[in-house]
Amino acid sequence: MRDHGVGPNAGPESGDAQVAALRAVHRVASELRRGTPVLVRGPEGAIVIAAAETVSARGLSDIATAAIGPALLLLAPVRAAAVLQRPVPQALAAANAGSPPEMGVVALRLPPGLMDPAALKSLADPTAERLLPVEPERATLPPHALAAIGLAKLARLLPALVAAPATEAASLRAGLLAVDAADILSYPTGAALTLARVAEARVPLEDAPEARIVAFRAADGGIEHLAILVGQPEAALAAGTAPLARIHSECFTGDLLGSLRCDCGPQLRGAIARMAKDPAGGVLLYLAQEGRGIGLVNKLRAYALQDTGLDTLDANRALGYGADERNFWVAAEMLRAVGIGRVRLLTNNPDKLAGLAACGIGVEGREAHQFEANGVNDAYLETKARRFGHLLA
Repeated sequence: MRDHGVGPNAGPESGDAQVAALRAVHRVASELRRGTPVLVRGPEGAIVIAAAETVSARGLSDIATAAIGPALLLLAPVRAAAVLQRPVPQALAAANAGSPPEMGVVALRLPPGLMDPAALKSLADPTAERLLPVEPERATLPPHALAAIGLAKLARLLPALVAAPATEAASLRAGLLAVDAADILSYPTGAALTLARVAEARVPLEDAPEARIVAFRAADGGIEHLAILVGQPEAALAAGTAPLARIHSECFTGDLLGSLRCDCGPQLRGAIARMAKDPAGGVLLYLAQEGRGIGLVNKLRAYALQDTGLDTLDANRALGYGADERNFWVAAEMLRAVGIGRVRLLTNNPDKLAGLAACGIGVEGREAHQFEANGVNDAYLETKARRFGHLLA
C-alpha cells in the first residue's frame, strides 16, 4: 500500500484510504476462494488471475473474456520443479520475481489440454492424482506475479494461479473485482497496524482462574486474534517486572483435538499454567495463523506429504509455501494495545525473539518452553531443532 497514514498523526482521508485498500484485498481473496477470477493491476499493466485449485469452467471462461494474451500458470519454484520433473534454478526464479529464492515465482505456459479444472488442480496440489495430458513449459513472468501468489496465500489457497494479461476495461465488462498489486504486498503489515479491541471478558480457565480474553479484529473485517491475559500483567509491568508472554499460533488439531503429531497442545496449556504461577502473570497471544500461516486445509495436505517421507519444512515448500509464513507485527500490536511493552518471552524459537524485538517490543529474556516427545512427534521436534533452529536441549 502507498502511504495510507498509519500512525497517531494520520488524517481521516489517509485512514479511509487504508481501510478501503485492506477491504479490497480481503474481498478479492474471498473471490479466489470461490473460484472467481480477479484483476491485479499496477503501473506495469494488469493480469487477470484465478486460483488453480478452485477455478471452474465458468471461471476459465471469464478469464478468456478478460484476457488480451495467452494464459500462464504461476507456481512457487519448488512446486514448478515437481511439475516439470526437472530442477528449476531458484536464483533465477527469485531474480525474476524480485524476492528471496524460497518466495520466488515461476511461470509455465498452459496449452489447451491443461486449461481444464481437473488438470489445473493436479498441477497445483502435490497430494492430488496426476492427470496431465501434456507437460507445460517455462514462460516469462507477467507483471505482478509475486503479488498474485501473495494473494493466493492470503486466501489460504495453494499458491498456484492461472494468469493472463488483461485490461481493466475488459475485466469490468466481465464483472470482475480489481485490486492494486501494491496493496496486496503490504496487506499483512497494514492489517496488523489496524487491529482494534472489539470484545473483552473475564474467562476463568482450568489452570488459570484469573484470566481475561481480549478479541482483536483488523479493519478488513477478517478473522479475529485473541489475547489471553493471566493474572495482572499490566500491574506487574507498572511495578517494574516484565510479565511472561507467549506467541501461540492456533492449532486446531493440537489445541482442540489433542493431536500427537505436534507439541502445540502441551505448549498452549503449559504456557497458561506457568503464567498463573508467575507473580507477574502473563499474556498469551492466540493468533489465527494455523500451520505457521498456511491454514488448516494446507496443514492437512502437509501432513499427507509428511506421511510420504517429507519433514514439516519440506512439506510446506512442496505445497508452494515458505517454511514460516507468519507475521510478528500482529503480536506486537496486540501487546501494545493491552499496555504491555516489555516481556519475558516463553519460546524456543529465536525468530520470535528477533521478530518481536524488531517490531518494537522490549524482550528482556527468553524463558525455555520445551515438552517431552511423545513417541509420535519425535521427528517433528528434531526437525524444529535441526532445520528451524529452535533451542531444544
